[in-house]
Amino acid sequence: MIKLLDQGEYALIETITHTKVLTLNGKYFAWINAQGIGEILVASKKHHKISHIVSLGKFRLYEIHDEPKLTDLVHLELFVGEGKWQGFLLPTGLPTEMDKRNRIIPTNEIVTKALA
Repeated sequence: MIKLLDQGEYALIETITHTKVLTLNGKYFAWINAQGIGEILVASKKHHKISHIVSLGKFRLYEIHDEPKLTDLVHLELFVGEGKWQGFLLPTGLPTEMDKRNRIIPTNEIVTKALA
């Protein structure tokens, strides 16, 4: 089962303090490398001062269960241009007010490609 949870516009920016920030439909997530853990998203309500834009585009958020060749987790896909999507696994979903920090793991699994 492939369930589309959300879709819309994203921006990946870098702040003047060199922190990457991902915005998904106006929700802010600091994207940091936590030593010994890996990359994590941290929920943030703060508006960040932009140093530069890393990328802009469309995103899709899917929940996957019992699909061949796809991991049973929440998948985030960012459109990176020329028909290409970058996939990420979110083992515990996107951060929320209750669960402010969650891992984000790059993957070659692309749900959008599987649906085509």
